[in-house]
Amino acid sequence: MKSLVDWFGCYDAVAETFNARWGGGASKSTVSKKVNGSLDWTVADVIALEDAAGRYPVTRMMARRLDRRPDVSGGSLLQDGSSIAKESGEAIAAILAAEQSSCADDRATAIKEALEARSAIDRALARLEGAPVAEGGAA
Repeated sequence: MKSLVDWFGCYDAVAETFNARWGGGASKSTVSKKVNGSLDWTVADVIALEDAAGRYPVTRMMARRLDRRPDVSGGSLLQDGSSIAKESGEAIAAILAAEQSSCADDRATAIKEALEARSAIDRALARLEGAPVAEGGAA
């Protein structure tokens, strides 16, 4: 995150990037607190900075974690169906909450929940098609 912040040149530019992308009241001091560790970076922060910079170091690092997940053939279609119902319900609730909110965290939560629902569906499709299924619950 520090390298992304450095790319912008100053904390004011980072704060304005957040405000332009998500709205709200990010300021130079908010960015400073995130850089020094007093506040945590959010998924929304990562998305805004990576998209604006056109570089995706955090996303790439997180994607590499998925490459190391083992493929297993355990589980069942019944478990997959249950997971799809659970994750889809959570995604719907999060999407509706994000629609009613101007908070970037609500949008980030909705994205996360929608991706978890997609992951549950992908596991079921892989099992139905006879492909190796990457287990591990929600993504």
